[in-house]
Amino acid sequence: MQAIAAELPVGIEVTQIADQPHIVEQSISEFVETFAEALGIVLLVSFISLGWRTGIVVALSVPLVLAIVLAMMYTGGVDLHRITLGALIIALGLLVDDAIIAIEMMVVKMEQGFDRARAATFAWNSTAFPMLTGTLVTAAGFLPVGFAKSSAGEYAGGIFWVVGLALLASWLVAVMFTPYLGFKLLPNLAKAHARDNPDAIYDTRIYRTLRRTIEFALRWRRSVVALTVLTFLAAIGGFGFVQQQFFPTSSRTELFLEMRLPEGTAIGVTDATAKKAERLLAGDPDIATYTSYVGQGSPRFWLGLNPVLPNPNFAQIVIVTKNLEGRERVKARLDRALADGALLEARTRVDRFNFGPPVGFPVQFRVVGPDPMKVRAIADDVRGVMATNRKIIDPHLNWGEQVKSIRLEVDQDRARAMGLTPQEVAQNLQTLLSGFTVTQYREGIEHIDVVARAVADERLDLDRLPTITIATRNGVAVPLSQFARLNYEYEEPILWRRNRDTVLTVRGDVIDNVQAPDVTKEVLPELKPIKDALPYGYRIETGGSIEESVKGNSSLVAVFPVMAIVTLSLLMIQLQSFSRLALVFATAPLGLIGATGALLISNRPFGFVALLGLIALAGMIMRNTVILVDQIERDIAAGHGRYRAIVDATVRRARPVALTALAAILGMIPLATNIFWGPMAITIMGGLFVATVLTLLVVPALYALWFRVREHEAAPALPAAGESDAFHGRLEPLGVAAE
Repeated sequence: MQAIAAELPVGIEVTQIADQPHIVEQSISEFVETFAEALGIVLLVSFISLGWRTGIVVALSVPLVLAIVLAMMYTGGVDLHRITLGALIIALGLLVDDAIIAIEMMVVKMEQGFDRARAATFAWNSTAFPMLTGTLVTAAGFLPVGFAKSSAGEYAGGIFWVVGLALLASWLVAVMFTPYLGFKLLPNLAKAHARDNPDAIYDTRIYRTLRRTIEFALRWRRSVVALTVLTFLAAIGGFGFVQQQFFPTSSRTELFLEMRLPEGTAIGVTDATAKKAERLLAGDPDIATYTSYVGQGSPRFWLGLNPVLPNPNFAQIVIVTKNLEGRERVKARLDRALADGALLEARTRVDRFNFGPPVGFPVQFRVVGPDPMKVRAIADDVRGVMATNRKIIDPHLNWGEQVKSIRLEVDQDRARAMGLTPQEVAQNLQTLLSGFTVTQYREGIEHIDVVARAVADERLDLDRLPTITIATRNGVAVPLSQFARLNYEYEEPILWRRNRDTVLTVRGDVIDNVQAPDVTKEVLPELKPIKDALPYGYRIETGGSIEESVKGNSSLVAVFPVMAIVTLSLLMIQLQSFSRLALVFATAPLGLIGATGALLISNRPFGFVALLGLIALAGMIMRNTVILVDQIERDIAAGHGRYRAIVDATVRRARPVALTALAAILGMIPLATNIFWGPMAITIMGGLFVATVLTLLVVPALYALWFRVREHEAAPALPAAGESDAFHGRLEPLGVAAE
């Protein structure tokens, strides 16, 4: 760049107006800080709950998993950007789950009297396949975003691949490296009399309280299930009060000052307006740089930027502020200055970046029909309705006022009498007014057109247009007024079409602290009288953020059947029963209970990213349920009565379920305040907290109700000698759990 600048002519300077590497560096730094916080929280949970040596084993699994994931990302060409970095943080709360499950199983077996080698072997034999099934079910929850055919899916699709890789890598580490690390690092944890009574470790005050609570839920199973259903219905009703959003406002420091002058405005007038706007920005201490673009918008230097087509009446200033707080101060000052009439000649807009695919104006309604004048009349009515909503700023039409035009009406008889044709008249006027390229001048590798046209006094003065002379074929110069008449009229400056239909868009911004989809829903009922009165062939379509949100959500829904097939196949392989499969699937949507409550309490909006969290939450809940149900079935197969099997299996699953849920929930805390990932983190935290309670209380009650389990059922006959359990004929708890 220095070499290029040295060869520039005097008076031309090169100034850096943006620094994308600095922005990337900031994003990476933010990721590292957030990741370190989340990692510290997860490890703290492990150290406190499992002990420092066990916590070290869990901690060592994290760099192994990350090394595998980063290597696979590099091999697959997956870049580090906002989506993949956030996905790594999301995966952090999940990737330690398998390690916690495996090491917790080793700890349990060692407390029951196993030596380290036997406990490590048992952890592998008993946890590998169930954990793989649960891991794949959880990863399948992110499947829709990975294959969604939409701009939103393209933007956020990396979540599925990164989280999926992380979960598979965590399973690989948990079943291969974690037992080995436990064998090397864990001390002898055998407790007195544990070999005589392996279940003694579950005879503590906490476990006894939990057992009584589970038995209470089983006795009142109908009430528990009914209360859960009512709570779920209340969550559905309460979800209507959650703010709706497509993608949030970006944390980038740029602002865009857009100026639209009346259609037909000369570019020189637009340039003068842009310079006037620059004087408003000069000397502002919060501004690092500002760059003006006249006649068109800025280049698309970011995915979320929607370029503006070239137009001589449009100007845009890209303002780079020094920090996020400075951005808001500059916007507030600009809004006040514009409200006081600083740029009355232009329609102005001060806009921020938004995450996600470009939307343009957040609230839009398209009026479609064959007749432009009728479309304009309907659009004016729509604009009037929008203007009554105080949350909408400056509702206007995207091609509003008509422009002045001059139409030349040629008298064909007179023109022919003078030896002129309409084509010759058009060519002569084109040469005189706009110019005709007669040759080219070559300077180095540049070709410069040489254009011949009339002098400025003749071609720019409207009063002199009738006196312009046109040469006939015999060389006689004839004034234009001798054979033509100039008609001064108004015409449409531009006609937008959508699917070959004329369309006029009524659009506007929204005030701060409100969500565009919510504002659009407020306007829609007010438009019903206008829609009902529309003539045949005319319609009003909803655009803006809510339309893009529907497109994004629809692209996810289109992949739901594939996700369902994959999930059902995995569950059927594990459960091998349609009844148990239906029971597990019935618990999938219950995460909405906690998600709705968390979003309402935190006053966070529900958007595309939060929807991904809700979908993934269903996979986590099914993973909890399927492993608990599988444990109950194993206990029953080992000779326990069904009632006792439900209670005992739930008690044994309590610690790993609680630990993995706690790690995932607390690991999301650093993301909870993030502008982009915050709603997703809140959704998962709230939903997973409730899902943990559902796993330990509601799922046992639902199982007992589903299969009509009685409290005092007799245990089935024990297997014959030689067919008893491999470990001294006693039921050994299968330490498989998940969040």
